[in-house]
Amino acid sequence: MTAETQTLATGTRRGGSRIRLAPYSGVLFLLLFIVFFSLRLPRTFPTTATVTSIVGDQSITLILALGLLITLAAGQFDLSAAQNLGMSAVVCSVLMANQQMNPLLAVLITLLLGVLIGVVNAVLVVVIGIDSLIATLGMSSVLLALTGLFSNYQFVGPVPAGFQEVANHEVLGFPIVAGYAVVLSVLVWYVLEHTPAGRRTFAVGANLDASRLAGVRTGRYVAGSLIATGLLASIAGVLVTAKTGSVAPTLGPAYLLPSFAACFLATTQIKPGRFNVWGTVVALVLLATGVKGLQLMGTNLWVTDLFNGLALLVAVSAAVLSSRRRRKAKG
Repeated sequence: MTAETQTLATGTRRGGSRIRLAPYSGVLFLLLFIVFFSLRLPRTFPTTATVTSIVGDQSITLILALGLLITLAAGQFDLSAAQNLGMSAVVCSVLMANQQMNPLLAVLITLLLGVLIGVVNAVLVVVIGIDSLIATLGMSSVLLALTGLFSNYQFVGPVPAGFQEVANHEVLGFPIVAGYAVVLSVLVWYVLEHTPAGRRTFAVGANLDASRLAGVRTGRYVAGSLIATGLLASIAGVLVTAKTGSVAPTLGPAYLLPSFAACFLATTQIKPGRFNVWGTVVALVLLATGVKGLQLMGTNLWVTDLFNGLALLVAVSAAVLSSRRRRKAKG
């Protein structure tokens, strides 16, 4: 991985951040979005239906973003995660709808497949030594081909109605899939922030060579991060299957950009200069609110990709510029 790419992947660390944006600026922008769209769209935006839609739609994206966050914390990229999600959704749907397999067994096989994809990525990166960008980009193309093979480029489904309740059952008016996302967020936050494994993962991402010299088994943590990302991507795929009932073979790629955008925007929130779970949650809700407001205003479909793309560019630019200022200050 090049020095510039490493800068993007690790960001600036605790005590060295000079990002000028306030740690809670995302919350302020979120409030501004809510006020602006509520005034412009008083009948459609400030409603329970809008809140439920944002929460339900973004829960899957958040789970995928959590997986990407772990890999980014270790200084790596996993560009195959979104297609892992898409293929997992197709495989899970094929097993239940076409093969009439027991849903529990189908889910177990799908999750094992996600872990296997993470293991292959780990072998390519850690054992063979391929840059994670290249390895996972190639893996993404392989998974895209396999998704087409399994689905024959057709919608797959529907899955049993009982299985759909796994994601669509409501608790206090919100789909239960949001509860899964919250539980996984807490779990990832605890592991990354409050366990030795999490601290070593951040150390590996900050400086691979220094961590190795300090006695950290860097390969183990890089491999573990890629496997964890594969598992979380597969979990997201299973939940997409339950949420939609029928799965499109082109499902996966649409999740990649918003997930990465949320992860990089997180480096400007809560803990500036550091990939962090709650910053990712804030960033994702901010992006989702902006996109939902624009959609309700009747903007064209391409505006969603434009909005997420600009957000990603702004976030990465902030991380790079902050890192350059830090290096100049030290020099």
